[in-house]
Amino acid sequence: MNASSVNVIHAVWLDPFSPIDAAERAQLDAAGISLETVSTLGDLTLALRRAHVLVIRLGDSAELLQEVQTLIAQLGHTVPVLCRVDRRRMEVAVDAMRLGALHVLSADEWSAAAWQGAVKGLNAPELKTKSYVFVDPISQHLLALAQRVAQTDVTALLVGPTGAGKEVLARVLHESSPRAKAPFVALNCAAMPEHLIEDMLFGHEKGAFTGALKEHKGLFEQAHGGTIFLDEIGEMPMNLQAKLLRVLQEKKLNRLGGEGTIDLDVRVIAATNKDLKLAIEQREFREDLYFRISTFRLRIQPLKDRPGDIVPLVAQSLARHVKGGLPFTVTAEAQVLLQSYPWPGNVRELENVVQRAVVLSGGRTISPAHLMFDDAQMDEQAMPVMSSIQAALPQALAEAPVAASPVAPVMPTASAPTYYSPMAPIETREEPTAPVNLDSAVKASELQVIMAAIESTDSRMEAAAKLGISPRTLRYKLAQMRTRGMNEGASA
Repeated sequence: MNASSVNVIHAVWLDPFSPIDAAERAQLDAAGISLETVSTLGDLTLALRRAHVLVIRLGDSAELLQEVQTLIAQLGHTVPVLCRVDRRRMEVAVDAMRLGALHVLSADEWSAAAWQGAVKGLNAPELKTKSYVFVDPISQHLLALAQRVAQTDVTALLVGPTGAGKEVLARVLHESSPRAKAPFVALNCAAMPEHLIEDMLFGHEKGAFTGALKEHKGLFEQAHGGTIFLDEIGEMPMNLQAKLLRVLQEKKLNRLGGEGTIDLDVRVIAATNKDLKLAIEQREFREDLYFRISTFRLRIQPLKDRPGDIVPLVAQSLARHVKGGLPFTVTAEAQVLLQSYPWPGNVRELENVVQRAVVLSGGRTISPAHLMFDDAQMDEQAMPVMSSIQAALPQALAEAPVAASPVAPVMPTASAPTYYSPMAPIETREEPTAPVNLDSAVKASELQVIMAAIESTDSRMEAAAKLGISPRTLRYKLAQMRTRGMNEGASA
């Protein structure tokens, strides 16, 4: 293999200790490895987009590997990392493998055979960019438990509030299991009428009913060998619950209009935001079905109870908005405000807030002035609470600056893809502020954004739509500003 081979591996090379010389580069070129050297973590941002593998030199510890993994995850990549370690630093090599390094080579190893073996199988031009956030200690415990459950075929019931990430956890269960290469199919049981759900789940034969022009395989058949995820199972009609129970017990099904039975090999994961025990008491859910689907219950806590996930989730969401150039940054004040908000809509609400902030920022820095939360929290009781949080930000930052130590990514089974968690806080950038308290500065900036929207539209309704809020919330904000003595420049 040589550098002109069609299977050239593009490697990004980071060595903070000594530059690679021409002879060493030629040896790697002969092994089919094309190098792009970088000198700092900042230089990695653009280089990683083209990389098949990242090669880093470690010193007396694996700290650089942790920093690199955090950066890769924050940018939304899953680039494998190969580490070079001094032969005398065996403990560093062990730590690197424990932290998820693809391979570890001696820093003085230059043979073509060793390098070809280390990068074998990395000549695919496209790399998966999947990442999940499990940073808070509560989330890390949940992930460890889920990965243990994934190794068995027991049914699992995921319990948690709407928008907390139950489908994400279901995918982790699937991708960490021996069924990872088989299909994962999902159905929201509250999204369609009973007869349609039955057809979706179990399928029908040709001619089973008017309009059935051909046979249809249901989701259970489509998930053969893999996993089926039944979301909002607490909303499933009682009549359909009985049919589902029979399928789960017998591991066979009959299509609508069919006479023969079809054997099933499917792992079932269900999810609900309801109290199924209460639903059983109210005769809205079958007790026998409950015990069939809840062999193992996994509870997902609301986002407000796992604050360590908030800033990494913001980083992950912002990374999806980076189309090129520098990544977004979030000021320390905005990070504290994000962590202080109760997030009644959980992760879904967080994604909405991030999207609004991207629109309002007009640049690459997110500040408190760009954070507009959902209507549910913008009532007369919630607004003073948020204002008091904003007013207390300077002291909070002085007493407990926003910081987090990188945590090793949790590695699933060999058959499942790698999960990297964006665990470090988003880059903090202090913005110059006028000599006023933070609450006044935030409100003044918010007024400027609101007035710009009003002046650029024909009505308050259009202005509210442009800001991503309701007309009611816009009226409330303007009333609050008048109460504080701010001149909105227009009548409400």
